[in-house]
Amino acid sequence: MIVKAAVVRDPVDGYVDIKDVTLRPIKNGEALVKMEYCGLCHTDLHVAAGDFGKVPGRIIGHEGVGRVIQVADDVDNLKIGDRVSIAWFFKGCGHCEYCTTGRETLCRNVQNAGFTVDGAMAEECIVDANYAVKVPEGLDPVEATSLTCAGVTMYKALKVGETRPGQWVEVVGAGGLGNLAIQFAHNVFGAHVVAVDGNEDKLAAAKANGADLLINRHDSDVAEQIQSKVGGVHNAQITAVNADAFTTSVNALRPDGRLVAVALPQGDMALNIAKTVLDGIQVAGSLVGTRQDLAETFSFGADHKVKPIVQTRRLDEVNDIIDEMKANKIVGRMVVDFTK
Repeated sequence: MIVKAAVVRDPVDGYVDIKDVTLRPIKNGEALVKMEYCGLCHTDLHVAAGDFGKVPGRIIGHEGVGRVIQVADDVDNLKIGDRVSIAWFFKGCGHCEYCTTGRETLCRNVQNAGFTVDGAMAEECIVDANYAVKVPEGLDPVEATSLTCAGVTMYKALKVGETRPGQWVEVVGAGGLGNLAIQFAHNVFGAHVVAVDGNEDKLAAAKANGADLLINRHDSDVAEQIQSKVGGVHNAQITAVNADAFTTSVNALRPDGRLVAVALPQGDMALNIAKTVLDGIQVAGSLVGTRQDLAETFSFGADHKVKPIVQTRRLDEVNDIIDEMKANKIVGRMVVDFTK
């Protein structure tokens, strides 16, 4: 079958080509999904630029939502008409120590949608039936796209940060990830939020989403402000694609605080050894979420506890969206609409 899709350019240059692609027939254990919507994530930009390894010709996209239109004969957990998601965590091996202990996203043989396998930025997409999480009918499918990646990523990261009611959480970067981190921290975990960003529109959106304290990252004393105003934060969620943000946020932590690394900028972060030891600082990486995390995230979305900021666009506008993302002009998420 031939579908229109966004594929990584050859040679790889950070952009995609919109072209006709022939999908193979589905195999045992798989289903075919007619895509309704797919969001564009910063990770897609990394893939298009070859930052994780060059994959020319790969269909990008891992914030996909659509309806099942075909299932293999051996599939019994999905049926035609089910609305399902296509996430970055496309599939694990199913039997390693990580897959069998609730840490499946760390599987060493993981497959990632839009990077190691063809993704969701296409009119149709092949999925592994065991890993396609169902989207509740009460959840807006456009909003579900952001929950499939940004939402579940931040829900999981706040778990990794051991967020408790009444604690202070710093969210660095109030974009597609950050605005959902603020909502989850405030509405689901019952925490107070410090939002840090350099874009006034994003800070305004952060305030509307429940942030208690707003700080412009261009201030020279961000960490000092946080320490003086709230006594430091219990955990810092770094969603900004900026290596300096990681280093600065260590200094915003209170003793026994935890820095949770979410964004993937190139480079290293600095960590003062004495502060780390004397203040009991912890640093943890958090990578997307499991199927169970995603099911829980969708449930919170269906209950209106989190509401992604989304705007629909056309498939032929993907490269324009890439430019807008690079220029830091987007509040929330841009979502390609395949229904028109």
